[in-house]
Amino acid sequence: MGFDKSRLRIGGRTFVERIAEALYSVAARVSVVSSRDDAASHGLRVVRDVHAGRGALGGIHAALASGRAPRAFVVSCDLPFVTPELFARLAEFTGQSSDAVAPVQEDGRQQPLCAIYSREACLPVAAELIREGDLRPRSLLQRVRTRFVAFDELSDLESSELFFANVNTPEDYEKAKLKMPAAKESRQ
Repeated sequence: MGFDKSRLRIGGRTFVERIAEALYSVAARVSVVSSRDDAASHGLRVVRDVHAGRGALGGIHAALASGRAPRAFVVSCDLPFVTPELFARLAEFTGQSSDAVAPVQEDGRQQPLCAIYSREACLPVAAELIREGDLRPRSLLQRVRTRFVAFDELSDLESSELFFANVNTPEDYEKAKLKMPAAKESRQ
């Protein structure tokens, strides 16, 4: 993108504000994992990477290492259309038989950056992957007991077609701004 995606605005709010609001429907505490000096300006607790420069897996590790709850929701700041309903549905799939709950996008790809992770089971595996140099979040999902939530288990939720609309480029951002009215109308 060329600049901090968390500061992008859609529907009058930053991506972080939108995601935090949705997370508060299922979480008592929401934090931002960031190595940026200005991260505190989001108004949320800031968690610094334990292993700097390790990408998304490093962020997952930092979130798990700093957490207090048995499970942590992890959501990338470039998914502005996630909803409280999505998070509630994913939470329904947590249980004794899984260490992680991850949705599968409509295109069949696993989405490790909008998932729920067990601290006890996933933190040591994330640390091991970092030591090995395997920084792919999907590797974490493969090494723990993961309940993959098929897209058809989410498709009845309003705006489900937008949940995983990832904003990585200026073009993606322009497309997301055009999708906003549709997302807004479907929630009213």
